[in-house]
Amino acid sequence: MKASDKKRLKRADIELTLLGMGTAPLGGLYAPVPLADARAALQAAWDAGIRHFDAAPMYGLGRSEHLVGELLREADRDSFCLSTKVGRLMSFDRPGRTLPPEPPKNEFDSGWHNGLPFREVFDYSYDAILRSYDDSCQRTGLGRLDVLFVHDIGRVTHGELHDHHWAALTKGGGFKALQELKAAGLIAGFGLGVNEWQVIRDAMGEADLDICLLAGRYTLLDGDAAETFLPLALKRDVDLVIGGVFNSGILASSSGRKKFNYVDAPAEVLARVERLEAVCRDFGVALPAAAIQYPLRHPAVTNVVIGAKTAAQVQQNVAWFEQPIPEALWERLESDGQIPALG
Repeated sequence: MKASDKKRLKRADIELTLLGMGTAPLGGLYAPVPLADARAALQAAWDAGIRHFDAAPMYGLGRSEHLVGELLREADRDSFCLSTKVGRLMSFDRPGRTLPPEPPKNEFDSGWHNGLPFREVFDYSYDAILRSYDDSCQRTGLGRLDVLFVHDIGRVTHGELHDHHWAALTKGGGFKALQELKAAGLIAGFGLGVNEWQVIRDAMGEADLDICLLAGRYTLLDGDAAETFLPLALKRDVDLVIGGVFNSGILASSSGRKKFNYVDAPAEVLARVERLEAVCRDFGVALPAAAIQYPLRHPAVTNVVIGAKTAAQVQQNVAWFEQPIPEALWERLESDGQIPALG
């Protein structure tokens, strides 16, 4: 399996490489990223054959879209897939306009160390989706985008405000705007980009989704979606992009970060990681390689998106993605009950 191998979406006329590059780290997630390092990381991904790049206005408050646009503007427009997101507008206070108060911070908010001087404003309405599309085209310098993900809709992010934002998306024309963009050929497809599969299930009842990005919910440590949501996505021909395969870093290295889904990993999770590592050692496989490749075993999954801050990290991710893994390793993990068996 090569990072540059491609798979065509079922409901949208576009191909994705099996490995995509996430650009949240380039926005300064957790730590600043020098401009030269960010550019080198993107170039390393391109040189490795990666042709799917995933950005968002949120990442660095616009920085990631500017950076990825620098690279992609020089390429043949039909040679890559750029996915970005809607649901957050970048804005600032000025005379005649006062932004709403910032929402309360939670464990997912870490700030952007290289962020541009803007504020994010949640808005999932018809007009906001169209404005977000225009803004992303201007930041990237591209005349059209490929895939739009509705970003962080759901109760995990919005809590008691979820119903308000859901109404804007469903009754306020948010989905209608996405459908119009697709019908006009301005995007190939759309869906949700979230950390909870339940809201994707709900959205399937409101719109014909093409592709969705699900972060951290189909991994070696979190298989909750395997028996519930993934079969539904497969039945509905909704392609899935899986992000967060390291669950905030704990699966990336035994000596690395001890974070699990953005918070300190509990003892139970640490013990599970040790058991996973033991099986991987028996087969001579790096745990991060197993973590990256695991989601693609399921037929509902189209590709995996991994972020990186440097060219070296990109090259390491590609090496893990392409490391041969014997089927016997997966069979052992299934028989041990560490991962759910494929149907």
